[in-house]
Amino acid sequence: MEEKPFLGLRTVIYAAPALAETKRWYAQALDLDPYFDESFYVGFNVGGYELGLDPNAQVADGSTLTYWGVRDVEAAQQRLLQLGATLHAPVQDVGGGIKTAAVNDPFGNVIGIIENPYFSL
Repeated sequence: MEEKPFLGLRTVIYAAPALAETKRWYAQALDLDPYFDESFYVGFNVGGYELGLDPNAQVADGSTLTYWGVRDVEAAQQRLLQLGATLHAPVQDVGGGIKTAAVNDPFGNVIGIIENPYFSL
């Protein structure tokens, strides 16, 4: 069996110029504390994947959109909006029972969310 060059998604890094404020918001949004918490980087373990907050990263226009799995995309989007996110893309049924949506966090990063019955949470 040939070894594959990619092992899978590991880390997504969001810009966090106001690191303490961004960390508080994500701890509340994710309902978990970071596993790595330093002045130069904060990391959250989200279901085996890392969400990293970097105070030196810049919010990039047109950057890659990453989708985080959720059980209910409508409820997840509503919760993020209640926490101060703004609408980026409304809930859309893309077929096959898969639904996507996206919000802008209060710091300018785009958070994609996906309800996909083909992947277990």
